[in-house]
Amino acid sequence: MTDQDILDRITTIVRDVVGDDSVVLTMNTAAQDVPGWDSMAHINIIVALEHEFGMKFKTASLEEAQNTGDLVKLIKAG
Repeated sequence: MTDQDILDRITTIVRDVVGDDSVVLTMNTAAQDVPGWDSMAHINIIVALEHEFGMKFKTASLEEAQNTGDLVKLIKAG
């Protein structure tokens, strides 16, 4: 799976959680760049990503993630 494939799947989840189909994510997009991506949405996004990719994120890894590119790297690392 390529970085773009993962980013596309993240984008779909973020759009669903924040309720905005116009959201466009790049590898450098941070949560504060997306209207509606607040703390509650963040939890819902992480849970949805764990379900989508069949994995569990380590809390320390999530705290270090600064943007969607970091999420892509965490997902690739499995």
